[in-house]
Amino acid sequence: MQAELRADVEHLTSIERPSASPGERRAAEWIAGRLRATGLDPRVDEERATGGFWWPVGLLNAIALAAAALPWRWVRQALAAAAVGALVDDIDHRRRGFRRLLPRRPTYNVWAEAGDPAAARTVVIVAHHDAAHGGLIFDTRGIEAFAKRFPQLIERQTRWPPMMWGVVIGPLLIAAGVRRLGAVWSLGAIAAMADIGRTPVVPGANDNAAAVAALLQLAKRRYEGVRVILVSTGSEESNADGMKEWGRRHFADLPTETTSFVALETLGSGNLAISEAEGFLVAHRFDDELKDRAAQCAERIGVSVARGLVNSFMSDATPPLYAGYPTMLLGAIDDTKLPSNYHKPWDTAE
Repeated sequence: MQAELRADVEHLTSIERPSASPGERRAAEWIAGRLRATGLDPRVDEERATGGFWWPVGLLNAIALAAAALPWRWVRQALAAAAVGALVDDIDHRRRGFRRLLPRRPTYNVWAEAGDPAAARTVVIVAHHDAAHGGLIFDTRGIEAFAKRFPQLIERQTRWPPMMWGVVIGPLLIAAGVRRLGAVWSLGAIAAMADIGRTPVVPGANDNAAAVAALLQLAKRRYEGVRVILVSTGSEESNADGMKEWGRRHFADLPTETTSFVALETLGSGNLAISEAEGFLVAHRFDDELKDRAAQCAERIGVSVARGLVNSFMSDATPPLYAGYPTMLLGAIDDTKLPSNYHKPWDTAE
């Protein structure tokens, strides 16, 4: 099995697959072929996505920056406040009204059903096959140096500060009347988002080819008494655009009373972890019963799994969580309690 896991990760990382791209489509079609080879009947849904979180965020900061230059105070503050509202709506996975005004490209979700289609309960297991852009904002050398100097503080750490607050602060300051500082902060956010956009797409072995490889192994299992849906989404790196679209198409057929979601992320980081909650701005708590059952399963088979941690990022777990489904995130972290090689060019199978 390990040889197959490695081969699947190597194949996916050989495809440049940014969100909503021809490479993402190639990856989706390859995953569908692998699922078909296990005897399942996969489907590929074509949806629409912005193709990246960085340019909508940068554009909203640019609107706030432009507002800061206006001579009319109430117009300036109202426009900046609208940018704050749109940023929170977008980053926190709400209605995302601003994105509906933006150009979108095709993105591709792959899914297949296994197990008993007539079973009373359904479990949906989700990974994603697109890969992220890099950027200076993902440089963790400072964190690694801090962890080496103060290991006891890292040991007590349960959540890293939510870095996406940084893209809201500038417009918020402008809306509050702190014009110059807000303009400088928004300019910094625009520069950071532009840097992400110009930086090449990473191989994404850990984020998230490792989880896709695990999903393909799960496709070989035979399940009794439960319906299992295996989903690999596109455009997760566009703030879960693919999962939101999969939900728009399929949630109506999945009762919240009998369906649970498990999202798989960065499984190659070394230390398996069940997240208690996640969120870019505010931590949203996952289902306690589902987390406890997963921890009991891990204990039964002798697998060590960390608890008590909060994910400061966001994943494909958030859309089903918001839709009212029992949901959990199963991931892995390195010794700094971050996903290893996160959005870095050396995130390879090695």
